[in-house]
Amino acid sequence: MGLFNLFSKTSGADRASLDKGLEKTKESLLKKIARAVAGKSQIDDQVLDNLEEVLISSDVGVDTTLRIVERVQRRAHADKYLNTSELNRILREEIVALLAQSTISIDDVDARPYVIMVVGVNGAGKTTTIGKLAHMFKSQGLSVMLGAADTFRAAAIDQLAVWANRVGVPIVRQQMGADPAAVAFDTLSSAKAAGVDVVLIDTAGRLHNKQNLMVELSKIKRVMQKVIPNAPHEVLLVLDGSTGQNAFAQAKEFTAATEVNALALTKLDGTAKGGVVLGISDQLKVPVKYIGVGEQLTDLQRFDREAFVDSLFD
Repeated sequence: MGLFNLFSKTSGADRASLDKGLEKTKESLLKKIARAVAGKSQIDDQVLDNLEEVLISSDVGVDTTLRIVERVQRRAHADKYLNTSELNRILREEIVALLAQSTISIDDVDARPYVIMVVGVNGAGKTTTIGKLAHMFKSQGLSVMLGAADTFRAAAIDQLAVWANRVGVPIVRQQMGADPAAVAFDTLSSAKAAGVDVVLIDTAGRLHNKQNLMVELSKIKRVMQKVIPNAPHEVLLVLDGSTGQNAFAQAKEFTAATEVNALALTKLDGTAKGGVVLGISDQLKVPVKYIGVGEQLTDLQRFDREAFVDSLFD
């Protein structure tokens, strides 16, 4: 077991933070489910219709909702005596089965640095997520370097520099308007020379035009590969979980523009729309790797699908 995998399971402290961060989603979901089965002793068609409405209104998404309801229906028909008191247990099992668990790990890459390119729209919490990831890796004894390749906004560069100073990691930056690919190249070159373990590359957070976005991200990747042949090892899309189905729309845009292989859902503590985690993971077939459940440095957690679902239904 590698160093990184030691932190892949939800600890007691993390679980407490997770429970607190999902309070709004949990309260909303459980209340709606309770209303859906009120006065019913068995899972019948009306209960299933009510459940469908509950999941859609919880931002799970139509397609994923239909998939979950169909699975519950199959189990209800297979067991004529299945009652509504068992619905939470069945939902828990079926939702866990739908969620993909990220298997991408720094332990899978022999060479250093391990390169993560972070993408997402402005306001989703992208830069904050980078700062918290830097803290997470550093707390695991790994050396970290940041690359400020979002040169479209001076504020983005300055904000990333604040996080670098706060966490105590080096940053490679140029002036506003510089070539993002050049910043990425310089960052990887410096990290390779210094023997850094992990590099986090920030990128411009705008969906100005899908074609332009694709060209820009593709160029950054090509240039990075001149330094590290397989870079980036991870393309992490950061989404604001509080925006519900808008986050799903953004995810579709970015997955069309570049090969996203991991997701981070932020701001789940401030919303009752945590169900969007289920829909995005299921529909895009991209695993959620991190979730943000608070403002503290330690409130960005590795996503544990069983702990997440347990927290929703406990």
